[in-house]
Amino acid sequence: AVFRPPLLPEDPRFMGTTLAQIHGDVPGLESWLKRVFTVMGGFMASTGVLTVFIASVALPARLPGASWAIALSGALGVALMSATNFALNSDFQWLLLVPALAWVAGLAFFVRGR
Repeated sequence: AVFRPPLLPEDPRFMGTTLAQIHGDVPGLESWLKRVFTVMGGFMASTGVLTVFIASVALPARLPGASWAIALSGALGVALMSATNFALNSDFQWLLLVPALAWVAGLAFFVRGR
């Protein structure tokens, strides 16, 4: 992957194994994960484009359904990501809490502004 290796040091630790053991048991895993993360990155980028569009068009106009769409997309995106990183005891769990907190704050400000 461009921005990170397919397996972080915390991944084998969570699985109770070592990177060397994974390489020996599943030799093609990392190349497969690179493809998976490329696809996932594309979905994340496209979601970001749609989020920016909604934030710049639907939210200022207070279009019907905008608040529930932002609430649901945030819950399925950043909140689930953050919760999963805490469940995995990720080395980055506290850093990855920041987007979820920003989403909650933004949603609260939007709803309160009604």
